[in-house]
Amino acid sequence: MLSSLLTSSWLVVLGVVVLALVYVAVNYFRIKKMPEGTPDMIELSGIIRSGAQTFLKTEYKSIAIVVAVVAVIFTLFVEKTSGITFLMGAMMSSIVCVLGMQSATYANVRTSNKARESLSIGETVKVALCGGSISGLAVQGFGMLGFLAVLLCFGGVKHDATSSGLVLKALTCNPYIMRISTYSLGCSIVAMFNRVAGGNYTKAADISSDILGKLRHDLPEDDSRIPNTIADFIGDNVNDIAGNCSDLLESFVATMSASLMIAVTLYQTHGENVSDATFNATILFPTILAGCGLVGCLIGLGLANIKKMGDNPSRELDLSTWISAGCTIIFGGVASYLIFNGKDLNVADLATYGFKFGWASPWISSVMGIIAGIAIGIITEYYTSTDHKPTQKLAEMCTEGEAFVVTKGDAVGSRSVLLPVFVIIVALIVSGVICGSYGIAISALGMLAFVGATVSIDAFGPIADNAGGLAEACHLDPDVRKITDKLDAVGNTTAAIGKGFAIGSAAFATVSLIMAYVGNYTEIGKPLSLNFASFFVVAGGILGGALVEYFCAILTDNTIDAAKIMADVGDKQMTQEVLDGKAKPDYNMMIAMAAREAIHRMVLPSVLALLIPIVGGFILGVEFVGGILVGATIVAIPRAIFMGNSGGAFDNAKKYIEQGMLEGHGKGSPAHKASVTGDTIGDTRKDVVGVALDIFIKLMSTVANTIAPIIKNFRLFG
Repeated sequence: MLSSLLTSSWLVVLGVVVLALVYVAVNYFRIKKMPEGTPDMIELSGIIRSGAQTFLKTEYKSIAIVVAVVAVIFTLFVEKTSGITFLMGAMMSSIVCVLGMQSATYANVRTSNKARESLSIGETVKVALCGGSISGLAVQGFGMLGFLAVLLCFGGVKHDATSSGLVLKALTCNPYIMRISTYSLGCSIVAMFNRVAGGNYTKAADISSDILGKLRHDLPEDDSRIPNTIADFIGDNVNDIAGNCSDLLESFVATMSASLMIAVTLYQTHGENVSDATFNATILFPTILAGCGLVGCLIGLGLANIKKMGDNPSRELDLSTWISAGCTIIFGGVASYLIFNGKDLNVADLATYGFKFGWASPWISSVMGIIAGIAIGIITEYYTSTDHKPTQKLAEMCTEGEAFVVTKGDAVGSRSVLLPVFVIIVALIVSGVICGSYGIAISALGMLAFVGATVSIDAFGPIADNAGGLAEACHLDPDVRKITDKLDAVGNTTAAIGKGFAIGSAAFATVSLIMAYVGNYTEIGKPLSLNFASFFVVAGGILGGALVEYFCAILTDNTIDAAKIMADVGDKQMTQEVLDGKAKPDYNMMIAMAAREAIHRMVLPSVLALLIPIVGGFILGVEFVGGILVGATIVAIPRAIFMGNSGGAFDNAKKYIEQGMLEGHGKGSPAHKASVTGDTIGDTRKDVVGVALDIFIKLMSTVANTIAPIIKNFRLFG
């Protein structure tokens, strides 16, 4: 039975979750009530919404088959209730994707129309942020809703229980840990499919649209005569909204799961020296910290919703993030004091767990994660924003031609790796020294505790991008386009920051999951260790690094191949009648083609991430898999940062020129065409490869945690 303290505390957090979801519902219906604008705007937005819905319906037919098969396998062979929790994770991730995408397709045209009606940047920002907040708060709200449902419905977390599947009774595991792990895995699998398919869809459409408009036919960006344009608009929603929502939800759930798994491992290792009250405290704190972060997000986004905004979108968006983070720090400190300073706990218990500063140790660790997340965002903004030298210098290099652009962009991306990695290292080491292995998991959770705000700000980007595209495609007044262009440039930066945040959080989450993995196969009472002197571990590490490169190659090839096909087919539709505006191209054909290519190409990389730990574990054992996880993480984190930041710099260098900031080199100039080449390269990097790498390592780590209790006694060799 659950203790009354745990039950009552989780019910309080559940109340906060319900409040957040009510706020989401209010914003959703508020957005829907806003006017859409001109008949052309209504027509195009309807096509975008319908196309996005069709893509998700088609994609989820494939996902549903995989999810159902995996759920049955878990129930039969692993633990009889784990299939249910796996389905719960997949369902929560799917709900967030659909809700986020649907709200974005309502918000984009209303953002464009607000700019048309008000000609006010501040008023337009509020509409886009309102739409983004639906995605952000849904991520945190539904992620916690499912997690709390698992805890409350299945008896919480116990450290000494065993159970098995319906068929293989000899394979036993801790059912409480398995339920948490499979809930997280359900979120992970949906996230992987969404990121891979969504990334391929959006960038194949985007790149092919750029090739047709800017290189082959010299047309304005987002011109409605380009048949691929509408597919590009849809792609912004299915990847940058739906894909990003499932990505960050998966990270958020994974860190909560890792925190609880490490808490169980700590008690199993030191149980005879600590009280049950200490165990309950370590189980309770992660969910309370997440609840504190959700309250902070409600305050930060709520204030942005009611205050009068100025003409500086970046400042207004940053303010929401700072308020959310600040509230999380304050509320988290109070929670840490109340939970780890109770009368049933003593200093000796906490010292046994490695808490150097008593009750404050988990709080300090969470603050380290929050600081790291904000710092990574600031660093990312420096390297990708048009307001700073790296992107400005890259734009200036466009006057020298494509080769100089690509070389300089690569240098910007490589240079941008060191500082974020250094921030991650410092936060991990400080958290580990202050609060042991538990502190590392809590540091990861601290970074993601206000994920509702970070996803909201990130979702602002594609909504603003779509709004600008609609303004162009529907031939709105140039003053409207100036507003949406400014929001789009800010959105590019917020999207780059969001990608940096996603990669940083993935690093923390993966380290936590690797530590939890080692704990899941280590015998009770023995210290955790992964022996890097073992040739199994070294071999696994080398393979893990190579798999990251192979994964990058698959995603890049898939995107470029699909873009080439779509460009050629779209080119055939651009007849003289279409170019003269006397006929419309077949948008639906291009939308269907983008969806078909994306779904066809998502299977291999997604299944690859799912099967590698399973096959490796059953053939060469748990240490080999541990090596794969470490090697993949070491290679993937700097690689993902490079991909995201170089791609963001390429994109904004093009925007810098298009805004007339490079004197004598505007749209249509050789420098602009060189920047388009850079942007085409950067699109695949930042929106396909970089964002999928973090899910690749998290999915492998989550799968490894799920199967660790089984494969620790089974391997064919060694």
